[in-house]
Amino acid sequence: MPKFGRRTFGKIEFGLFTLPVLIGIVLAFYIPFFMSMYYSLTDWNGISKHTNYIGFDNFKQIFSGDANFASASLLTMKFSLLFILLSNVLALLIAVLLDRNLKTSALLRAAFFIPYILSLIIVGFIWKFIFSQGFQSLAEMTGWGIFDWSWLGTPKMAFISVLLVSVWQSIGFYIVIYIAGLQSVPADLLEAATVDGAGPFRRFRSVTLPLLAPSVTIAVFMSLTNSIKVFDVILSLTGGGPGGSTYSVSFDIYRETFQNNLFGYGTAKALVLFVVVLLITVLQLTYFKRKEVEH
Repeated sequence: MPKFGRRTFGKIEFGLFTLPVLIGIVLAFYIPFFMSMYYSLTDWNGISKHTNYIGFDNFKQIFSGDANFASASLLTMKFSLLFILLSNVLALLIAVLLDRNLKTSALLRAAFFIPYILSLIIVGFIWKFIFSQGFQSLAEMTGWGIFDWSWLGTPKMAFISVLLVSVWQSIGFYIVIYIAGLQSVPADLLEAATVDGAGPFRRFRSVTLPLLAPSVTIAVFMSLTNSIKVFDVILSLTGGGPGGSTYSVSFDIYRETFQNNLFGYGTAKALVLFVVVLLITVLQLTYFKRKEVEH
């Protein structure tokens, strides 16, 4: 077979193998996405066969008079900032400890990573039982007042509970990212810094941390996108309560769409969330990539 023929045959073979995947992506993502863009401009209730085109009225209502969406946005912003900070700082500290030659380092890495394997729905139900039943038993056994707190009964404590459970479930993933970054730091650079008289903290700040920039970029990106889209742990742990105090943007979209049957309005909110997540992630990646180049 001529060389040109082999090249052409290879391209055809590649196209045939990738075509089913491309069809699946188009059917599962692109077609529903463009359909949702259309439904966001209607007042469709999710049941009727007919839709009424209302233009940008849904978006006007979102940005002008929707108090639930505004409060959900504030809660999501607060949750995202705290989640990104706690999960990355704790994961980096634990990764530094587990990167040492400890006899139990492999066991501890597995122990931290196991919760990440579990679905947040399952984790939420487990911790709901712990907060309601387990803490009550611990309070009777120890007499400690912390176990008598209403962890899911007040707005402030419910928010803290959602935050702690989310960090607990996901921190193992970020630990793995930071351990991989720490193991890629050249040992000769650390030895040279030691010879120059740099202590442990100076070596970490001046040598290790700058070389961890790619790992920091990935971890912050993943924690940012996951925190903005937080939904499942709220659904299973608090159900948005008490009194709607733990409504995130994603949960508010779910409530409008599937509980109030306002599919058009809920789709409009989903598109707003999509645009916000896209803009924030692009800005975040651009900023951190620039920092990597500087280092």
